[in-house]
Amino acid sequence: MPKVDILGVQVDVIDTEGLHAAIAESIRLQRREIFAYVNVNAINIALRSHRFKDFLNRSHVVYCDGEGVRLGGKILGASLPPRVVLTYWIWELCEFCEREGYSLFFLGGAAQFVAEAVQNVRVRFPRIKIAGSFHGYFEKTGRQSEDVVDMISVAKPNILVVGFGMPAQEFWIEENLARLDTNVILPAGSMIDYTAGRKGLAPAWMANNGMEWLYRFFQEPGRLWKRYLIGNPTFMFKILAEAISRRLKR
Repeated sequence: MPKVDILGVQVDVIDTEGLHAAIAESIRLQRREIFAYVNVNAINIALRSHRFKDFLNRSHVVYCDGEGVRLGGKILGASLPPRVVLTYWIWELCEFCEREGYSLFFLGGAAQFVAEAVQNVRVRFPRIKIAGSFHGYFEKTGRQSEDVVDMISVAKPNILVVGFGMPAQEFWIEENLARLDTNVILPAGSMIDYTAGRKGLAPAWMANNGMEWLYRFFQEPGRLWKRYLIGNPTFMFKILAEAISRRLKR
């Protein structure tokens, strides 16, 4: 599928329908593949971390999760389809999995939160296959991590959702990829908390106009102020500098 270069990160030109088709193919062919997401924060981390950038660029699919990335692509002369945000897409994904008979494993969040998330999914989709779930508060290396990997491999889910926050989730996936017996791995950020109903989603008018970041900032200013108040302008400065550089090279 075509890709768009956003400051060295290769972002796939893919929408929800395309993601479902790619997931179905990975499961049909019994592959083990990563479907990563990028927003402005992800691009900023990739600019600081070669390891994280390499993780993204080695992933089977990298889909656009943020309006900032779409805007960046537009400034650079490329077009990305509407963003796919896992906190919203999860319900479409679960409907798709219920229909196709695919199983999921939810990993991340507090123990009570992940249990509530699974319960909410089962209420909406009573025939869905939940292969298992586990909280994200375990040591990410050593015996505890190995036990979690073993648990997942025994469950053999078609889709593994991993929500530790970025880049911890990506690095854990990278370190354990060879032992994870699953077909599709989805880094998920704080999606489990939203699915549990522990965090509120932005109103539609904000989400549809690229202002979801502002809603999240006011929810958690202490944690997110640097990401948005410094990270967003930094990203746009680098995008504009890249656009000027490309134009001068023509």
